[in-house]
Amino acid sequence: MKILVTGATGFVGQVVVQQLIAQNHEVVVLTRNITKAVLILGSKCQFFQWADTNELPPTEAFEGVAGVINLMGENIGAKRWSPEQKKVIYNSRVDGTARLVDRIKTLKNKPLVFASASAIGIYGVRGSEELVESSDLGQDFLSYVCKDWEAEAFKAQALNVRTVVLRTGVVLGRGGGALHKMLPVFKGYLGGVMGEGTQYMSWIHVEDLASMYVEAITNPHIQGVLNATAPYPATNAEFTRSLGKVLKRPTFVKVPTFVLKKLLGEMATLVLDGQKVLPAKIKTERFRYRYPTLEMALKETAY
Repeated sequence: MKILVTGATGFVGQVVVQQLIAQNHEVVVLTRNITKAVLILGSKCQFFQWADTNELPPTEAFEGVAGVINLMGENIGAKRWSPEQKKVIYNSRVDGTARLVDRIKTLKNKPLVFASASAIGIYGVRGSEELVESSDLGQDFLSYVCKDWEAEAFKAQALNVRTVVLRTGVVLGRGGGALHKMLPVFKGYLGGVMGEGTQYMSWIHVEDLASMYVEAITNPHIQGVLNATAPYPATNAEFTRSLGKVLKRPTFVKVPTFVLKKLLGEMATLVLDGQKVLPAKIKTERFRYRYPTLEMALKETAY
């Protein structure tokens, strides 16, 4: 199967490409910088430049493509959420996805399936409420971004393209994701609970997330929204204890809520507020997790 991938050089995208190639799929990469993408992904992919996501991607990139995986988007935790950064976060997801679907609309031979990223932030701050794909959505900044992001992706359905949107949780894995910034702190004996510690962290290992994208593309029974999380969400306190146990480090340091809000501003919601998200829909497809428990995931990623 020939599959086009955007955001392929990112933390998740690299693993998605690796899994696709390992399963003998043909991979086409849309990228802003072909030289950089070749260095990161190797020479087994076909590369096309898409430098400006305000413009339509090149038609020739879609020749013979049966599936599209859309992973583009600015890292929401990269910078403090100034008004300008909020625009970057929004536009990199919503506008880019819109142009991608606009290009698909022009194709005589359209792909069979379109799998696009979203995030569990769409549910808003919900405490310990168990959230599944049919749960009500939130009203904060991340909810607003995700709603518009998904709306653009689902326009592909009107083109008779099977569409799947994956609402991703906190991604764990080697060399990136949430642990990239956390490990040095914990290894330096400074790790501890964030705020009250009761907020839920709905996580997923990057290998399992990549496998979900491959499953979404190749399984014709899957469509609509998928919660892309592991089956056992953990509170921040539980996560802290588990990581400390794996690293053999104490976790007695506690970072107060007011300190995080002062340091991070509105972005503090990423660590202080959580959602208890359950992957109800993917379970019906008998999806097999490589890392279903937090301890299994941390043991693989923490060294």
